[in-house]
Amino acid sequence: MTAIENRPPDAGPTLGNGVSLDAAATSRCRRRVHLDHDPSAADAPRALPDPSLEQRRADAAEHRVRIGERLALATGPAWHVVPPSGPSHERIAATAALVTEGAPLIWGAVLPDEAGAGRRGGAELLVRAPGGGYLPVIVVRHRITDPGEGALTSPLLDPWLRRAHPDPRRKVRSQPRDLLRLAHLNRMLHAAGWAAAHELQHGDHGGVIGMDADVVVWHDLRAGHWPGGRSTLAEYDARFADRTAIAVAAATGAPALAEPSRITECKRCPWWPTCEAGLERVDDVSLVVRGETAVALREVGVRTVHELAALDPMAAPPVVLPGVPFPDLIALARARERNLSVVRRVPRVPVRRADVEVDIDMESFGEAGAYLWGVLLSHPGGRRPGDGPDGYRAFATWEPVPTEDEARSFAEFWGWLRDVRAAAASSGRTFAAYCYNEQAENRWLLASARRFAGLPGIPPVAEVEAFIADESWVDLFAVVSEWFLCAHGKGLKRIAPAAGFTWRDPEAGGENSMRWYRHAVGMHGGPPDEEQRIRLLEYNADDVAATRALREWMSTRAVQEVPLADEV
Repeated sequence: MTAIENRPPDAGPTLGNGVSLDAAATSRCRRRVHLDHDPSAADAPRALPDPSLEQRRADAAEHRVRIGERLALATGPAWHVVPPSGPSHERIAATAALVTEGAPLIWGAVLPDEAGAGRRGGAELLVRAPGGGYLPVIVVRHRITDPGEGALTSPLLDPWLRRAHPDPRRKVRSQPRDLLRLAHLNRMLHAAGWAAAHELQHGDHGGVIGMDADVVVWHDLRAGHWPGGRSTLAEYDARFADRTAIAVAAATGAPALAEPSRITECKRCPWWPTCEAGLERVDDVSLVVRGETAVALREVGVRTVHELAALDPMAAPPVVLPGVPFPDLIALARARERNLSVVRRVPRVPVRRADVEVDIDMESFGEAGAYLWGVLLSHPGGRRPGDGPDGYRAFATWEPVPTEDEARSFAEFWGWLRDVRAAAASSGRTFAAYCYNEQAENRWLLASARRFAGLPGIPPVAEVEAFIADESWVDLFAVVSEWFLCAHGKGLKRIAPAAGFTWRDPEAGGENSMRWYRHAVGMHGGPPDEEQRIRLLEYNADDVAATRALREWMSTRAVQEVPLADEV
């Protein structure tokens, strides 16, 4: 092949400092990039590994293996594989040898950073272009299209850009991290002299194979899909230059170019304990308002929670602030200063109650499946002959999910719930079922009905949809959001203590339950642990008990002891 150009004119900076970034750095928090490269942060506190993230990575790896096997079978002699293990320099050399041979398809490619730009990375697949050079294709385990039209696609088993055409059934789903990774690989291919020619119609394209694994979606990396009409390559170059400067400053002990600020990503970041401690030390305003709202407040001199709390809620905000109303922001800051977890936004919000009540909590293992449905039955309107016993009951499978045994446990749960509802209706009594944040429960209710359709006891999807839409299905998270301002978050673990509830297990929490589950079903490499199964059942039982305690508290005069927002 012929090297089209060693470095395109708008590529990123050449480095000589040993800092090397992968594509993920361009979509990560800037402070995380700093901490990842700061030698002095080696002993700083970090969060334990996120089991759900570990499982998603394992699932993604299995997905890539399956795609590779299908492509290998379909493309025959065009298919060439770089050894999946071994030192990086050996895999780079193996990739280079296949490029020199002009291999049509190269699976598992690892690219060199021949221009010293501080990049590292690899592509699941390199596809040779008609005029020489290669286009990158990545394999991901998320959806990359939606129903619609216009996406440029080629068949999965015919993964050539020349076979692509505008798809009449699919439109592109925005996935910025995929585009940035393709741009990263594009720059590395150009630097190595392995890229497809610019003068080709599709010289700066890259492809993505997604979760559905039926097509390759091709993206023009020079198209203006970013704010201001910037191309993906231009957006990538700006981000890569920024993250590189941050990493170099951190690695060399220069003044930090990125300070901590709470954003959505913090929930899953291993560095959050370190950043949280730093934010607490300076009373940073992002402890109350995160993201762009915190940035906007800092720009007008409101840098701390105390400074926000001191503002007049009746005055105009010092800057346009999206989202939460300005008086609510001040009330949150004042509540935090007084160490109040909740304050009331309004004097009272009705909480639906019924003669027969069921609190429901579902436990899932990442995206793999729902392994436990826990219920807590109560009869505030009085028990009748034939009523089932009050108290907690669990419907579980202890086979590692995904498993068809989920169908059995879900069918048993739904059959029990259907019977309770029918008994209430036949005796003229009202019924209500409660959860805390229905998004998770609704998702797995529908997913289970669809996935196991036709198996014994599985309800029709329409029956599940009718239950979700009925007013008797009550999401307490929505009620809490309407009623309260929560200075430390609105999760059940944060809000239920205000109602006097405590969990038996001091380590109770979603991420820890993932770890317990791995041991409970033997996914950790050892035998199934019965004690961890008991722990999970107790944790679930406490979750439904917390839901009941919260709604009962909200239905009594005790809730009036919580200060109103305009009183703090």
